[in-house]
Amino acid sequence: QVQLVESGGGLVQPGGSLRLSCVASGSIFSFNVMGWYRQAPGKQRESVATISIVGGITNYADTVKGRFTISRDTARRTVYLQMNSLKPEDTAIYYCNFKNSYSTSDGYWGQGTQVTVSS
Repeated sequence: QVQLVESGGGLVQPGGSLRLSCVASGSIFSFNVMGWYRQAPGKQRESVATISIVGGITNYADTVKGRFTISRDTARRTVYLQMNSLKPEDTAIYYCNFKNSYSTSDGYWGQGTQVTVSS
């Protein structure tokens, strides 16, 4: 069983930055994609950014392109999300996810970390 633990959320002013981290306990050998998702109040969970474990190929939601950067450290079983130029509409609970894209399973999820962008 794999557990994912996120950290780095908090309250930040518009224009500020935060860095989220998510570390997995146990082997990540069976996964090929790491990602960050978010869910704002009253909205569905949406994909923010994903990165392939092999090759580091990234994908971003249009709303965060140019502001957020996803990266990974496979030796540390960790995925990061650097968030710059934060906007109030980025306020949400952010979840990390490790999965195998060839599987019907949606993989493993972290418990979520709150990001609030407000003055």
